[in-house]
Amino acid sequence: MAKPSHADAELLLHLYEIRRDPELRRARAWVLTEFKPTTWADVKSRYLSHVEEDRWYRMTTSYWEMVATLVNRGTLHAELFFDHTGEDIVTWERIKGLIPDARADLRPTYLTQFEQLVLAHQAYRKRTNAAALAAAGKSAGNGAARAAGAGAAGPARSGGRRKPR
Repeated sequence: MAKPSHADAELLLHLYEIRRDPELRRARAWVLTEFKPTTWADVKSRYLSHVEEDRWYRMTTSYWEMVATLVNRGTLHAELFFDHTGEDIVTWERIKGLIPDARADLRPTYLTQFEQLVLAHQAYRKRTNAAALAAAGKSAGNGAARAAGAGAAGPARSGGRRKPR
């Protein structure tokens, strides 16, 4: 993958600024802590009725769908995005059980960009975590080899001075 550009960094910072909007913060917090429907019918009857929670649900999901579109279409460097957040994954986990019925009810492409983003993000984490663990294992192995090598040379002399011959 190409190196992130200055424009990628600027866009990422701009998306972060959008996330800091007080209303979007409330909406995201609500989805992550209080939004607990078990079916799409429950969402429709309780939340999609022009109440504050309706706005919060739509605000949160449309924000992540927008970000996902930017990442998935290559407008924002994917790895740069993946390296800085995990909220997309947590949010998707909160709503993913509702999506099949929502797609049947609304449209088959409902939040598909968001879903693709999370799948790519999870695959990226799996790869980078495996690489980090492998590198840590090599480092630990090298450290153990060095320690074993030092032990093979015999114990260190106390005091750091040689005895006269």
